[in-house]
Amino acid sequence: MRIIGIETSCDETGVAIYDDEKGLLAHQLYSQIKLHADYGGVVPELASRDHVKKAVPLIKQAMADANLTPADIDGVAYTAGPGLVGALLVGSTIGRSLAYAWNVPAVPVHHMEGHLLAPMLEDTPPEFPFLALLVSGGHTMIVEVRAIGDYKILGESIDDAAGEAFDKTAKLMGLDYPGGPLLAKLAEKGHAGRFKFPRPMTDRPGLDMSFSGLKTFTANTIAAQGNDEQTRADIAYAFQEAVCDTLVIKCRRALEQTGLKRIVIAGGVSANKALRQALEMLAAKRGGAVYYPRTEFCTDNGAMIAYAGMQRLKNGDVTDLSLEAKPRWPIDQLNPITNQ
Repeated sequence: MRIIGIETSCDETGVAIYDDEKGLLAHQLYSQIKLHADYGGVVPELASRDHVKKAVPLIKQAMADANLTPADIDGVAYTAGPGLVGALLVGSTIGRSLAYAWNVPAVPVHHMEGHLLAPMLEDTPPEFPFLALLVSGGHTMIVEVRAIGDYKILGESIDDAAGEAFDKTAKLMGLDYPGGPLLAKLAEKGHAGRFKFPRPMTDRPGLDMSFSGLKTFTANTIAAQGNDEQTRADIAYAFQEAVCDTLVIKCRRALEQTGLKRIVIAGGVSANKALRQALEMLAAKRGGAVYYPRTEFCTDNGAMIAYAGMQRLKNGDVTDLSLEAKPRWPIDQLNPITNQ
């Protein structure tokens, strides 16, 4: 059985084809980074228009790469939410139109479930149950995962997501968009111990997180200490360290609360080397392990949508051809997979 997955939730257009026996057959990805760079962030209308331009050519290329025809496809999966409503409508329109034209089921996929399941594309996937740390530009949450679709949100950010905080802090430091990876690279030149940033909401019980205050702390530190290259690197180090420590503290509490040992980290920030190392140390101390997708599947991509779509297709989670986009869609409202 084969399915094509289409991702258009924000500023990447992704298309992939997944075979339930052979695995990933093809994947194509187009990033809109250059399009939005002049504006310092994603412009929703521009993102939607660019998805319209890029999605169909990428679909054609993926089909050619896999040497398939429409007759070889058994379903069309697309990101139905959460995300930018205009961008989601592009993927929904194209996905359901293809499903109608090819006479196959249309499968709406939850964007964050796609991220959560992305490590399943690797040679050594995690076994259920596990703790998932989903960290991206739009979402930060800790989820107890008992099976596909059996999700319990244990904690989440009450304001900026971790990735958003990285990007906004990078902008304060004069770095280009998207600033998160650039801030992490700058932090590699920083000195430990020069600055000590707060670890927000770690002095109280619970697993919710807050990162917006770290931006203000960073801005005040820059204003007080200057903005020479080494100072900027030291500030970047302190900021990254504070975010990573906060996430690790919350994950440790979640592991203690659930009794789980395996950790999955997914989403754009899961590519951050410092965070990976910190979580690997945490898991090792508890006799567990950390799993994450390869770097190219950390950010938004069609492969994760195709994989999640395949699981949903097998479960019968298909839809009619009416257009629908869910910019807000809690992950704990999904149906559990019954055929695992």
